[in-house]
Amino acid sequence: MITSVRNFLIFQLVMVFAYSTYACNRIKNDKPIQTMITHDTTGQAQIIQTYLKEGAWNYHFLSKEWQEWIDKGLEKDSTIAYLWQQKALPYWKTRRYELASACYDRAVYYDREKWLSRHAFLKCVFSKQYHSALADIEAYHKEFGETYENDHALSFYEALCYIGLAEFDKAKSVLIKKIETEERERGKNWVHHLDHFYLGICYYETNEYQKAIEEFDFALAEYDNFSDAQYWKGKSLIYLGSETEGKELILIGYENFKTGATFNEGSSPYEAYPYQLTWEWPYMIK
Repeated sequence: MITSVRNFLIFQLVMVFAYSTYACNRIKNDKPIQTMITHDTTGQAQIIQTYLKEGAWNYHFLSKEWQEWIDKGLEKDSTIAYLWQQKALPYWKTRRYELASACYDRAVYYDREKWLSRHAFLKCVFSKQYHSALADIEAYHKEFGETYENDHALSFYEALCYIGLAEFDKAKSVLIKKIETEERERGKNWVHHLDHFYLGICYYETNEYQKAIEEFDFALAEYDNFSDAQYWKGKSLIYLGSETEGKELILIGYENFKTGATFNEGSSPYEAYPYQLTWEWPYMIK
């Protein structure tokens, strides 16, 4: 998958790992700090070196020291977008979304091209601010074109926003265009199983159950024990009159869920995606 250079942070890091290890390794994939310092005429790279690499990154991002070091850096220069983005990180992880988004607004203000699409992704997946995320996505597409966040084109999150707002025809249009373009330009194997899954959800919600089943089958061809796709395919079968087959598939989905075969996105350990199931309601499998 294509990975955007704007994916400076890897959100799928398991929280039990030491964050300092992550930070030191990830910086190798961007400009080395020492190189930034050598060519820096603003002093910002040295602030990042001092207050992030030698300061905040020596602590877990949920520690008080993380924020204390970043705040010291911002006292030196409050126009460094990356400091604001890093300050927001603990707020996203602890579901303090208003604070997180306020910090990200500052990051976007000082480096719009780098952080606008990331903010749209976070609003879509984490804080569920769908209208605001759509405005950011539209602005990014208009100003900079397409990009990727967490291995998905920004248009994928556009579709998720429409689904979150129950605007299924709009979501359907975005996903169909995205799938057709990727199949034409790169081949069917390039299409992500979630593109088909969410197109299936759109058809399910607009009562086009046979088309929904076809899309869920595409998703299952790539991820054969995907419990969420099995559940929604089972529901579609039931609505088409195949109640026994549908219920059997839902039971299979439940067993697969218990083995961990659900959403495997980098952010899904932190936040549920639209139509992601937790199977906590007993009547779901009756």
